Amino acid sequence: MEGPITGPQAGQDYPRNWNEFLDWFGTEAACLSYLERLRWPEGFICPACGVVAEPYRASRARLVCTACRHQASVTAGTIFEKTRTPLRVWLAGAWYVTNQKHGANALGLQRVLGLGSYQTAWAMLHRFRQAMVRPGRDRLHGLVEVDESYLAITDRQAPIARAGRKSNTDKVLVGIAVEMLEPKGFGRIRLTHLASEAASSVIPFVQDCVEPGATVRTDGSAAYRSLADLGFQHQRTVMLGSETPAHVSMAGVHRVASLLKRWILGTHHGSVQPGHLSAYLNEFVFRFNRRTSTSRGLLFYRLLQQAMQTERLTYRAITEAPQQELRRR
Repeated sequence: MEGPITGPQAGQDYPRNWNEFLDWFGTEAACLSYLERLRWPEGFICPACGVVAEPYRASRARLVCTACRHQASVTAGTIFEKTRTPLRVWLAGAWYVTNQKHGANALGLQRVLGLGSYQTAWAMLHRFRQAMVRPGRDRLHGLVEVDESYLAITDRQAPIARAGRKSNTDKVLVGIAVEMLEPKGFGRIRLTHLASEAASSVIPFVQDCVEPGATVRTDGSAAYRSLADLGFQHQRTVMLGSETPAHVSMAGVHRVASLLKRWILGTHHGSVQPGHLSAYLNEFVFRFNRRTSTSRGLLFYRLLQQAMQTERLTYRAITEAPQQELRRR
């Protein structure tokens, strides 16, 4: 007797290839029905009264609760809320983004989807990136390497002579945490944009992404001295004067830093506004942590699943982020 089937199944819960994708999502109604199943896998739940019951289906994809008469929408409260882009295009964009091994930039997405403007593709990617962070995700555990690395990014939209500078290239500090597997290999990672190398920046990063009681391996920086008092097992590796190179004693963070820099320079040509850096880091983490997945369709499923639980990010909020970052400097 076969055991219970767990997890989404290829060909049943998500398409296995592009041909199946075209068969599944040929109309707006088919896309809406698929998103409804992702949002309410156990059946429609009224957002107002919480009653679980088949709703009355009104015009314009409105779902009316039979108990309280509240009108709901499948896309309300998700990244697709109030979108004027057809859902067929959104889902095709999600398929393209998850099926590109090294990711996609806005210009490539615009060309593939035939979008009328670069801004539409750019905003679509940012909304997908917001959905790539799963709420309440588990923290790293076991042996975790933690370090910082500087990343060179170029803001091509800013004036060249900003504040007397000769270049638009910024060096930004990124915190890196990597699970180390035994006997070798890397597990999950976490990345964040840090304000400085001080303890006030790095300690909250560790507390946010590493499970208490885990072993945290760092360099000899004094910023990490309080980790042992905060419930972590702290391993300090002093690099100064050591015969072992840093990329050997701290192999995880150095490998991830190298891959991150290559990805920024390759896929995005090094052009990332500082105020949007966190969104790009979220995408890199999403891809790295799922690098061993043998099914790109499953990645598509997971992205849309999280998109249905992620609130809409307005275009204004996206465009204002770099200005807010600039005012904080």
